[in-house]
Amino acid sequence: MNVVIVESPAKAKTINKYLGRDYKVVASYGHVRDLPPKDGSVRPDDDFDMSWEVDGRAEKHMKAIAEAVRGADKLFLATDPDREGEAISWHLREVLKQRRALKDVDVKRVVFNEVTRNAVLDAFRHPREIDRELVDAYLARRALDYLVGFTLSPVLWRKLPGSRSAGRVQSVALRLICEREAEVEAFRPREYWSVEVEFQTEAGDRFTAKLSHIDGKKLDRFDLDSEAKARAAADKILAASGFNVASVEHREVRRNPFPPFTTSTLQQEASRKLGFGATRTMQIAQRLYEGIDLDGDTVGLITYMRTDGVTLAAEAIAAARQLIGNEFGGRYLPPEPRVYKSAAKNAQEAHEAIRPTDMARKPGDVARHLDNDMRRLYELIWKRTVASQMASALLDQVSIDIADPSGQVRLHVTGSVVVFDGFLKLYQEDRDEPAEEEGEGRLPNLRDRERVTRGVVTPNQHFTQPPPRYSEASLVKKLEELGIGRPSTYASIIQVLQDRDYVRLDKRRFIPEDRGRLVTAFLTSFFERYVEYNFTADLENQLDEVSGGRVDWKALLRDFWRDFSTAIDGTKELTITAVLEALDAELGRHFFPENGSGADPRLCPNCGAGRLSLKLGKFGAFIGCS
Repeated sequence: MNVVIVESPAKAKTINKYLGRDYKVVASYGHVRDLPPKDGSVRPDDDFDMSWEVDGRAEKHMKAIAEAVRGADKLFLATDPDREGEAISWHLREVLKQRRALKDVDVKRVVFNEVTRNAVLDAFRHPREIDRELVDAYLARRALDYLVGFTLSPVLWRKLPGSRSAGRVQSVALRLICEREAEVEAFRPREYWSVEVEFQTEAGDRFTAKLSHIDGKKLDRFDLDSEAKARAAADKILAASGFNVASVEHREVRRNPFPPFTTSTLQQEASRKLGFGATRTMQIAQRLYEGIDLDGDTVGLITYMRTDGVTLAAEAIAAARQLIGNEFGGRYLPPEPRVYKSAAKNAQEAHEAIRPTDMARKPGDVARHLDNDMRRLYELIWKRTVASQMASALLDQVSIDIADPSGQVRLHVTGSVVVFDGFLKLYQEDRDEPAEEEGEGRLPNLRDRERVTRGVVTPNQHFTQPPPRYSEASLVKKLEELGIGRPSTYASIIQVLQDRDYVRLDKRRFIPEDRGRLVTAFLTSFFERYVEYNFTADLENQLDEVSGGRVDWKALLRDFWRDFSTAIDGTKELTITAVLEALDAELGRHFFPENGSGADPRLCPNCGAGRLSLKLGKFGAFIGCS
């Protein structure tokens, strides 16, 4: 008998069907052991020796697995195809070895990127050993996260009562949200005006142009910074003797399709288009990956959903091209397949993009087998993948200048017309923030020097806007840009910040709670290096180097711990007064904002004489009077 271990029971059921009666497939239900949440689980003085523990929930599954493996001929570890999956396989082997369940059992590792009959059977024809370098990278990450959490959190609890915890990556993500909030608070809007004019062509078509030059001088954004200046400009337009087309410029623009989804781009688009949070997106994607019953045949609908790769398998590209030719016609098929390249540092971690396992399985074909959220996410993945192989869209961008006879008054208007929709027929990516002043509309056909009749002149008041707060989509995008976290961690980072009550979501935007602001202020004041974006990103790169076999994981830990433990020791003499002074300097403007009246915002409203400041009590920070 051959035994196969996968993570989930849903996957176990599907794979058992593919492999037949000579195989018994059992589920580990995720991780089987972890570092106990107490002091001493990672011991730097013992060359980072680690103590692992099988918790009560996992023990029940581990007993069943050990029972199944005893006396088997072969054991195949078929957990997920990434670092986390490699680690689960390693843990399973170690625990089974300790329990003497592997006597005379041949242990092999198999990986597949999709839960389909062909992919699974092919993986079992090419088993391998556990990849020690991937396991080392996992061990280094787990040790780092433990050492930061279990060393830094007690410092927070002692020096900043009311804090929940600090984490290697979560604290950096929190800093991003807090810094953006400080920018919003410090922002002072500036007034500016624009002047729009309605014109009519000789053929009777109407369009609107915006004032761009007055007295022969190009207007900058803040040149018209009051209603009086805008009205004066409008009067000059009204006084002009007539208007003609000064220039018409056409430019053909080619827009290429977007690459297929990675974990982060899927999370971003599912947030923008479907309103899903990162955790929800991953839960639904997991179900699509693990398998759906399609008329008696269980099959995974998408490839593995934790990936930063954008490449597609040759057969997937061929299937997409065949579908495009059949469904949309030859014009929509580029002469050559589109090849997208991934920036994965290590060959063993270069996964495919997230794509349907069968391009011919259209969303409409599977809709009745899926709930509404699964159907919507599958449709998003299918459209994005097919569109990635379609022809470019062609747009005609038009730029028109209108001027009075003297040339002293000029107006400008742009527009664009889709000449050939190409991939846009199927898919268009959404934005986090609307682009400012983009000419998208169709403009009437105009000739050089054509006379146009002026209509209504409208001055419009505007104010500059503060930088937008992060949404889940824009936060994931920023974390990825900075190289912080990895595909498997974005959702959990965001979840932890909300679970700790450090941030809240309001109208799908993150706002830091005061508790989160205080923690960030404390860490940037006393542990700045460890919440620096570059430092965290560099650590991620070093972990990649470990998984590629180029850096020793214990050397990485030794270097980190030497400096980090020194920084921790440096806070032993830190007084509450010093902490309060640092927090006050960092957050004074937040807690005591000026209201524009000139009054001292720190004057105590109760006694009228004392000065307000931050104080620390048993249950956290509060504002008190001197």
